[in-house]
Amino acid sequence: MFAPTLLHEFFIRSANLHPHKNALICGEERYTYRQIDIQSGMLADVLLNFGLKRQDRVVIFMDNVPEVVISLFGILKAHGVFVILNGALKAKKLAYILKDSGAHVMITNTTKAAAVSEAVNLFEKDIKIIWKGNSSDIPKELIPVSLNWDSLLPTTSCEQHIDATSRSTNIKYKTANNIDLDLAALIYTSGSTGEPKGVMSTHYNMISAARSIIQYIENTEHDIILDVLPLSFDYGLYQVVMAFMFGGTVVLEKSFMFLHKVLERIEQEKITGFPVVPTILAMILNLKDVKKYNFDSLRYMSNTGAALPVEHIRKFRQLFPDVKFYSMFGLTECKRVCYLPPEELDKRPSSVGKPIPNCEVFIVDEEGKEVEPGVTGELIIRGANVTRGYWNAPELTAKYFKPGRFPGEMILHSGDYFQRDSDGYLYFLGRKDDMIKSRGERVSAKEVENVIHEVPGVVEAAVIGIPDEIAGQAIKAFIVRDNDIHLTEKDIMKYCTDNLEPFAVPKFIEYVDKLPKTPHGKIDKKALV
Repeated sequence: MFAPTLLHEFFIRSANLHPHKNALICGEERYTYRQIDIQSGMLADVLLNFGLKRQDRVVIFMDNVPEVVISLFGILKAHGVFVILNGALKAKKLAYILKDSGAHVMITNTTKAAAVSEAVNLFEKDIKIIWKGNSSDIPKELIPVSLNWDSLLPTTSCEQHIDATSRSTNIKYKTANNIDLDLAALIYTSGSTGEPKGVMSTHYNMISAARSIIQYIENTEHDIILDVLPLSFDYGLYQVVMAFMFGGTVVLEKSFMFLHKVLERIEQEKITGFPVVPTILAMILNLKDVKKYNFDSLRYMSNTGAALPVEHIRKFRQLFPDVKFYSMFGLTECKRVCYLPPEELDKRPSSVGKPIPNCEVFIVDEEGKEVEPGVTGELIIRGANVTRGYWNAPELTAKYFKPGRFPGEMILHSGDYFQRDSDGYLYFLGRKDDMIKSRGERVSAKEVENVIHEVPGVVEAAVIGIPDEIAGQAIKAFIVRDNDIHLTEKDIMKYCTDNLEPFAVPKFIEYVDKLPKTPHGKIDKKALV
């Protein structure tokens, strides 16, 4: 038998090997591999009947719910490209991504009806919508282009009435179509211009990255992963992708805001792996009664999204000496770059490690020459994990994805400052672009500034990230206001809350008489820091 070459083929292989094993647990709901295989196959049929063609994009606009997992595999089986968006997305950004991706179908929940209705109106193109929820909650103006999820797919209780074998023989998606160089996903991330950018990830990219991570974390089919991260975030998404490749189980939580409930799940479900971002670890370490939770089943934890404070690493090691901790660094544009082996954590707590398997990195100066150990430069990444660039953005792609040292290859210029020590271990120093890492999310300062500038009475605004123990970086806005207009801090906060995702709302606002400028007339953010 040939080895799988497409992302969903790894899932199908696991479904054939472990049909009755729990693949996904979400609250009280439990889905076996067979159930997800059947439902995703039926969704593939629906999408193909919609006229979905090879590489057409399908947007999934939901919170962390089982339907997201079923949808992404259904889209892949129909040879489409999935685009998972954060359920907290505002209508304007949703409309922008619908336009940019050229989506043909959207899968969403009736709880998102208001945002979807506004976004589709702004989108101004035909799109079919599949809704999970009560049909009576679908906006009237969207009924002609809408179908209900529950009328299309069976509930898990109906699974025993379906002959999966006969479906697998006749289903349309079994006809060979995509190859591993085709796109599997567009993963949208904030850009320095303020508009989201879609990172083009192929089956080949995602399989290569997932295999590498599985290798160094030493995952097996016995692992049970607690995933509290948004599935729209590549770190959260890959927990499902990887677990379904190696035949493990994912316990999916909608968020980590109810931390006590999340930690109780570790004992309840015998969790073996718990991926976190710095915000989550800081919240855990701040709990006075953290030792009351039973972590005996936990084999490892991992961190990426932003570098951890060394003090947090030390506290964690004191509290959980028997839990392996993987400190990692990555970019959406290549998924993962490096990891620090747990046995090196005490010796090099500020390092993000060495390159992951099947990945090569360089640190170069402004002329592109490799620097010596201890010298700061830009991190360059080479490997099968390096994606195809940015969707509909050839100029931006050319800025970061450039020809490599060997004919025909493209390498990723990260835009991040790094150093390497004499043993080859990497140290992240900071980002070259104007991005803020807050609560595990990458926030564009420009996007926040654009929203603030929409408030009547705002003359100028500058947004920066400042160190924060919980969030990693907190968002602070400096604002110059019109003296003739009464503008309060509460006015700014309310407008930002109404027009930005929760993680992008400034934590601090400071009114100033003027903003510092460079000789070229640009706002000098370094002076603000």
